[in-house]
Order: sequence, then C-alpha cells, then structure tokens
Amino acid sequence: MPASLDLSPCHAPNWLPERHTQTLFGALVAPTNRLRFARTRVDTPDGDFIDLDWAYSSAANHYPRTQDSSLSHTAAARWLTPTEQQQLRDTPPTPALLLFHGLEGSSGSRYAQSIATYFKARQWIVVVAHFRGCSGFANRLARAYHSGDSADIGFILQAVRQQVPQGQWHAAGVSLGGNALLKYLGEQATHMAWLVGAAAISAPLDLVAAGNHLSDNTFNREVYSRHFLRSLKPKVFEKARRYPGVIDIFKVNQARDLREFDHAYTAPMHGFADAIDYWTQSASKPWLKKIFTPTLVLNARNDPFLPEPVLVGPNDCSEAITLHQPALGGHVGFVTGTWPGHLNWLPERLQRYFETLEPRTA
Repeated sequence: MPASLDLSPCHAPNWLPERHTQTLFGALVAPTNRLRFARTRVDTPDGDFIDLDWAYSSAANHYPRTQDSSLSHTAAARWLTPTEQQQLRDTPPTPALLLFHGLEGSSGSRYAQSIATYFKARQWIVVVAHFRGCSGFANRLARAYHSGDSADIGFILQAVRQQVPQGQWHAAGVSLGGNALLKYLGEQATHMAWLVGAAAISAPLDLVAAGNHLSDNTFNREVYSRHFLRSLKPKVFEKARRYPGVIDIFKVNQARDLREFDHAYTAPMHGFADAIDYWTQSASKPWLKKIFTPTLVLNARNDPFLPEPVLVGPNDCSEAITLHQPALGGHVGFVTGTWPGHLNWLPERLQRYFETLEPRTA
C-alpha cells in the first residue's frame, strides 16, 4: 500500500505572503523561548566526539544549576553531572525525543528551541544531537558531517538509547538532519523496532534537485547559500590549519555556492567523487519505500529549497509513512498567529502525529 497524504494547511499569516518571508522570518525573527540545556559529550569510535544537549522535567533537573563559562557561547548552560546521568539511565518508561538539526544548526536554532520547549513542558525527555563541529566547538578530525551520514545517525541513536534505556524513543530530523535520518531508517529498517516513531521536517529528499536549486537560483544562491557558507568556510579554514595539505583550501575559498563547496570539501573529504555523486548517494528518496518505522514526512509545497515538482508522492513511500504537504510554510518556517507570530504549529503537528503511535518493543 502507498503512503497516506495529508494536505491540511499551515495557516501562514498574511504579513508573510510567500516562501522566502515565511522561511527567513521563521529562522531569524520569530519569537521563541531561550531554553538552556544540560550537555553531555560522547566519544565516537573514530576518535571524534558528539555533543548532546538535554532538556527534561524530572527530579534530576532540580540540582543546582551552576553556569559553565566554557559553554556561554552555546545554548547549553552546564554539563550533566554523573549523578544526573545515572538518574537518566534509571528513568522509568517515559516519552523521549531525539532531534537532529539542519545544516549549520544547533540547539540554539529557533526550530530546536520551539520543539524542545514544547515537548519538555509536556514532560518529555528531549535531546538535541549536534553533528560534528556544530555544538560551538571544533571537532577533532578533518572530516565534518554530511547529508547521508548513516554511521553518525546510528551512533547517536544508540548513544541516547543507552543513556535512557527505558525511554519511549521518537526521532525527528530537520532539513539535512531529516534527510540523514530517513536514509538511515530505510537502510536499517529491520533493526528499528525499538523506535516508536520518527519525523522529517523540510528534508531535501531529492538532494540533487535541492542542491542545484540552491546553487543555480539567483535568490537562493545569494541569500541562502551565502548564509551557510559564512559559517561553513571558516570551519574548513580552521581544519586546514590543523591538517595542512589535506584540504584544497583554494577551491574552498573560491566556492560561491553549495555545489562548489560540496565539490571542494564535503565530497572528497567524505569519500565521494564530486558534489553530484555525494548528493546522489546521500539522498533519502530512494529509501522511503523501505522504511518500516511509522514516520511523518513534512514538506511545505512552497519550500524554496526543494521545488514542488520534485516532492515525493504516496507511491514513492512505504505504508509506514505519512506525507504532510501543506501549501505554505517555507523551509522550516511554519510561522502562524498574529504579529509577531509564533513557532508552535510545528511542535504541535509533531505531537499530534506521535500521539497516534503506540510504544513498541524491540
């Protein structure tokens, strides 16, 4: 059977009339709480690390909250104590949400703040996983993260499951994080019975179409690609200083769009022939028919990153997937309400979906 398709609207305000205003206002302006997290760090098998930011409302969170000045540039206020980590491991069955951010996102991103605040207030355990180099600290290796990094997705899923073994775990990924999560769920379909459900928000399911659109469309290249390159390039320059001769710094410096950047750094650093090969091999669209985990795939039809004609349809997906494709919302915008708007629509949509699912046993 094909997936189900939901076309119900996200009621964008009339003062955000089109895709770009909905996207940019949601990412840069919309009001949201400034939630502070408690952080843990886990070492990866290849000698790097992943930072996890936790928010939850159990007794463990009532310990004195001494601020850690080393984290002042992040959304984390402190490190979890060993006692708190043990209390998390002893937590009885409780709903839990793991959130994967998008390209150059973090736990401080507005969408992460709105989702974490919403679910924490409803007694969920929430953890925002940072891809390598996105937690406010440079990662140890010359490599970084990418849209199809199944190994890191799997490592993070197991890390949070080990930290809260009785958690009723759900996973959500935003944009790049959503694509990587969907790809992993398709690849590991028969091993994910422990995961209650998943969601992908504004995921660039067809990475070739999305990457070319961000690079070739003039507005997208000059606004969105430039925005991402402003943080991507300095990170790579810093890696090049630590690993001389490993990175073609001239090509990286000359990159003027995401295709050129991925061709200069992301693809060769992570084992791909070029940007198109990287996008082709990392796209989640071919894996959607293999997913067994109940999964919501949410894409606004006016997303400026992914042209509407390349959005997937029910026949592209397994019956475990629910497609929701509202006409409006932009790319991870989904702003609603009277001025100055709010970002509640997205976490409310996630909760409505998750409420339809029953906890599963592995």
